[in-house]
Amino acid sequence: MYTNIIASGAERSIIEDTLDRNREALIETVRGLSDTDARRRLVASLTTPISLIKHAAAAERIWFQRFWAGLDESECDGYSRRDEGTFAVADDESLADVIAEFERASQRSREIASRFDLDDHKDSPREGNVSMRWTLLLMIQEFARHAGHGDILREQIDNPILRQPNS
Repeated sequence: MYTNIIASGAERSIIEDTLDRNREALIETVRGLSDTDARRRLVASLTTPISLIKHAAAAERIWFQRFWAGLDESECDGYSRRDEGTFAVADDESLADVIAEFERASQRSREIASRFDLDDHKDSPREGNVSMRWTLLLMIQEFARHAGHGDILREQIDNPILRQPNS
């Protein structure tokens, strides 16, 4: 559990700390689940506990490796297209594998982001002209939202009464 909260000081430190806390909050929603429970499909979409982590790793690659570093898809360390494939988890991938993948992608994102100032900007075909600050804030929003999704899925998994279909 993340305990060292940076609540004052340089803007960049606060933003990066908040992003790291949201990354950890997302991982916490799956920590301790079995691989079977992590793959349980409890909603109509492709969203499962494990797929949320897989999607987060892809989001890291899309924004930092592809967009900011300008890497070709073949140079990225995993899936990096903006489509439903970001939620796809192979049958042979364990929850531990996917968590480690997200942690590696997050570390690489930190390294890439550190090369840019918060006010550096680039043109995105979908979003227009975006800054590094905007990207970091987008990732905070993305991971906070998905941690909330993960909390709800975890509640359904952990509470057998919630798993029973309505009569």
